[in-house]
Amino acid sequence: MEVVGLVCGAAAAVVVLAWGFLWVWDPSEGMKSREQAGLPGAGSRSLLVIAHPDDEAMFFAPTVLGLGRLRHRVSLLCFSAGNYYNQGEIRKKELLQSCGVLGIPPSSVMIIDNRDFPDDPGVQWDTELVANTLLRHVEVVTFDAGGVSGHSNHVALHTAVRGPCPATAASSSGSAASTFSSRATSGSTHCTSSEASDSIQIQGTME
Repeated sequence: MEVVGLVCGAAAAVVVLAWGFLWVWDPSEGMKSREQAGLPGAGSRSLLVIAHPDDEAMFFAPTVLGLGRLRHRVSLLCFSAGNYYNQGEIRKKELLQSCGVLGIPPSSVMIIDNRDFPDDPGVQWDTELVANTLLRHVEVVTFDAGGVSGHSNHVALHTAVRGPCPATAASSSGSAASTFSSRATSGSTHCTSSEASDSIQIQGTME
C-alpha cells in the first residue's frame, strides 16, 4: 500500500506541475502556425494508448494537457488494470480520476483486463496480438475493393487499410462494400471498433 501511495502521489505531482507549466507557456509561441509544426487542428481526435494506470500521468501528462489546449478530443486505451500488486480495482478508479484531471472524460476511457496482457515486467506481450486488439478499438472507413468508382487511388486506399485489419475481413455479397469485422456500408470499408469481450468499457463508448 505504501508503494502504491507513493506512485499515486508522484503521478499527481507530475500532473500538477505539467498543468502549471502549460498554463504559463503557450505551446503556440515560437510557431508561425500549427500546420508548419505538423500539428492537427482543433477538433482532431487523438487516442492515447498506455500499458498501465498511472502511465497517463507519469509519462504523458504534458502531451495530454497540450492536446487539450489545442482543443483535441482525447480518448485513452489502457492495456492492463495494473494488477501487479493485486491493486487492479483501485488503480482502475485512480486512472479515471487522473483522466478527469487531464480532461479525458470517463466515456472516453477504456481498460483492457485479461490474461494476454498481464502487468508484469517479466512478461513480453505479443505485439501482433497488441496490434490486433488495438485495431478493434479504432474505426477506419474508406473505399471498397473496387474503389466504388474503380479509381486506382481509391483501390490503393482500400488495400492499404485492409492490410492491418483483422483477418475477419470478407466481401459483402451483392454489395459494393467489403465488410471488416461486422459492419458494412454500401461503397465503403470498415475496420470497425467494437466492444471486445476481453475489455472493460468504462461508462459508455469511446468517442
